[in-house]
Formats: sequence, structure tokens, C-alpha cells
Amino acid sequence: MGQQASTRPSVLGLVPSGAPGTRATLRLMAGLVRRYRTDQRVRDLALRIVAGIPGKAYPIELDFLRRWVQANIRYTRDVHSVETLQTPTATLDIKQGDCDDQATLLGALAESIGFNVRFVAMGRAAARFEHVFMEAEVPGRGWVAAETTENVPLGWRPQWHYEMVEVV
Repeated sequence: MGQQASTRPSVLGLVPSGAPGTRATLRLMAGLVRRYRTDQRVRDLALRIVAGIPGKAYPIELDFLRRWVQANIRYTRDVHSVETLQTPTATLDIKQGDCDDQATLLGALAESIGFNVRFVAMGRAAARFEHVFMEAEVPGRGWVAAETTENVPLGWRPQWHYEMVEVV
């Protein structure tokens, strides 16, 4: 008998287009973070990533989590003309995902060690959002952008004109 293909949870193309679709995707991402922030595999990974950092060094913790995602999850685009969103554990399993998958994984990792996170969708034109990244609330610093798809420092964010925010 042949092996059965494993399934990976994902959301495929079930959101409207334009700004309503972006808002729906951000809500789905927030829901995945709420669900997976207590997943033992996610928390164990976050704890391993920050293990060597002095306690309460929150900006460094966030940067280590961001760099881990950046170094270990390959950026891969969605199916052509279809928005997809996978669970954080699926992203860990396949080690690939686009900006929303990477941001969702990073959000779950960060929330699993106490950060409050939100997602920011950005675009160059109204109702045409092209990118999403995560921000975390860092004590003493406020909301700090954590971009995973570009080789940029913690706190960097695109300078596009339009944005939409969803708090987890």
C-alpha cells in the first residue's frame, strides 16, 4: 500500500479581494497566533531561541526570534493568484512561507514568551496591500516592527503610504 500524504492546515483563497480581504486575512493570522501561542512545540522553540539571553532583555529576545525565523524559514510566494495562510506548525514543518506565514509564526513565538503582538499590512496604494509584518510591544520602546523577509534591522518598516493594523 502507498503512503498517505500528510495534510498541513492552511486557509486557501477564502477571503474577499481588496481591503476587506486584507482585514479578513489579518484576523485569521491573529486567530492562529492565539491558538498556537500555547502550543508546546512553539513555546519550546521560543525558549530555546532566547535561552542564552539575559532575563528581561526584551528587545534582544524579539530580535533573536525575528532572526531565527529569517534564517530558518525560506521565503516562498503563495500559489499564483491565491492567498494562502498556513499554521505556525506547518511553517515549521516545511520551513517555508510567505510574509504572512512568517509573521504568523513569529507572532506565535513572541506571544508564547509574553510579548503582545499585532500585524501591520502595508501597500503603496489605497486598498492594495502588498506586505504584512509583525510588531511587538516592547517595554520602554512601544510597538517595534519585526520584519522577517528582508535583511533589515529590528524596528525597520516599509515607508509605504497605506497601512492596516490588527491586534492579536
